[in-house]
Amino acid sequence: MAFELEQKHSLTVEDARARIAALGEYLQNKHGLTVRWTGDDTAVISGKYLVVTIEGSVVVESGKVRFSGKDPGMLWRGKARDYLSHKLGKYLDAGVALEALPRR
Repeated sequence: MAFELEQKHSLTVEDARARIAALGEYLQNKHGLTVRWTGDDTAVISGKYLVVTIEGSVVVESGKVRFSGKDPGMLWRGKARDYLSHKLGKYLDAGVALEALPRR
């Protein structure tokens, strides 16, 4: 079963890409996850956070960012959805300067 999430944004694709790259840095530094860009607008995220294995991809598009990955299971699905929604919303908020977004 796949775990999917979509976050709308009003940024240019270039700005959204830069912000997702910043989020990737944060996830690497804070949680030890591996973030590998496989194309201009696609990144693969993998690793383990606490007891949850994270495997998925992020695609930056005009007007939205999509995350698709392995379902973390019934116990963690809601927490994962809330966490990712919050982080994507924060990093894709046009009212927050790119430089102000945490990398650690």
